[in-house]
Amino acid sequence: MIYLKPCGLVWGAAARDAAHGGVGGLIGGGATGFTACEVIERDGGGVRRKWRGFGALKGTPELAERLALIEAPRPTVAGLDFARPCIMGVINVTPDSFSDGGRTPEPESAIAHGRTLAAEGADVLDVGGESTRPYAEPLALDDERARALPVVEALAGEGRFVSIDTRKPAIMREAVAAGAGMVNDVSALTHDPESVATVRDLDVPVVLMHSRGDPTTMQVDPRYDDVVLDVYDALAARIAACEAAGMERRRIIVDPGIGFGKTAEHNLALLGGLTLLHGLGVPLLVGASRKAFIGRLTGEQVAGRRVAGSLGAAVAIVMQGVQILRVHDVAETRDALAVWQAAMGVASPTSC
Repeated sequence: MIYLKPCGLVWGAAARDAAHGGVGGLIGGGATGFTACEVIERDGGGVRRKWRGFGALKGTPELAERLALIEAPRPTVAGLDFARPCIMGVINVTPDSFSDGGRTPEPESAIAHGRTLAAEGADVLDVGGESTRPYAEPLALDDERARALPVVEALAGEGRFVSIDTRKPAIMREAVAAGAGMVNDVSALTHDPESVATVRDLDVPVVLMHSRGDPTTMQVDPRYDDVVLDVYDALAARIAACEAAGMERRRIIVDPGIGFGKTAEHNLALLGGLTLLHGLGVPLLVGASRKAFIGRLTGEQVAGRRVAGSLGAAVAIVMQGVQILRVHDVAETRDALAVWQAAMGVASPTSC
């Protein structure tokens, strides 16, 4: 297997000049450019790595084909234009989510929070009624329904773009009927045998997130041969399974699943290797906000106080051309991105 990891990243005028001059490309047709790639070959247990300049990549048919997937402009999904990073605001209608469990445990408080996030600049509101934090127990269908669906219906009824964060086909169907425009599944549609067909028939975009096991088991000694390559392969397999079932590729978004079946070291390796995942040829979503590995780095044990570390992660993520950020702190993230974009000469529109 051969992988390409874009390197030599540039932004703003430098990215445009490199692309126009034929010495670089633009990741997903966006604002992040690259002038070289690390070519990674994996054969059994062996991994070989070498650098190639942009021109050399173009001259090799197999590499040029993979390069085309990285450069291809990502299609607009449900009105989201990925020329610039989009922000997905988190709404946990739960008493026990890892960061903000208990902050909005009832639909009324969650609806109010969603309005605040939208006013702060969230492009998508991601509503979830079941906690998927490490070691969380499964939630009964009726309880998830009672928590999440009133929030979806209210916010979507006000014209907000709402995503439903669920593993259950019944909730997917009911949420879309209530106005949700996207499904976000932490199991990449593997939790239930009906999930793939359900999303295909609903004809809405889906986020396929990588995880291992389920919340009760995923943090029990997770191991990988190479976490970035293994996550790439797993997501590629899920994309292929969805396409084989009749789902359109243009509706698929992938998420490497920071914190889901990964150690702190795995999470950092993924954050440093995000450009490789653009080789999947679909929009990329990353959620690192307030997660435990940030606390490991900063010493902050209270998740709600990890805002500064989360902003550092957000900038590192968008520097690598990621199309969607999933965050708890929308206003702060918008401000951080605005400063970075201004410094790099990247235009900063009011929405994606």
